[in-house]
Amino acid sequence: MTTATAELLTVPEVMTRLKLGRSKVYDLIRSRRLVSIEIDGARRIPAGAVQDFVLGQIEAAA
Repeated sequence: MTTATAELLTVPEVMTRLKLGRSKVYDLIRSRRLVSIEIDGARRIPAGAVQDFVLGQIEAAA
């Protein structure tokens, strides 16, 4: 994945993918467990960051 072609997701899209609420997604962003960027006040999360988060959770549980 290159930065220029990364798919950017909205918070509601991440909520759907992770089956989490809005507050929890923002908690993950605030704690830097989920990487995000801000574009003119709009929060976006690279799809790869969601995948990395899930893989990290799986590894931690193993």
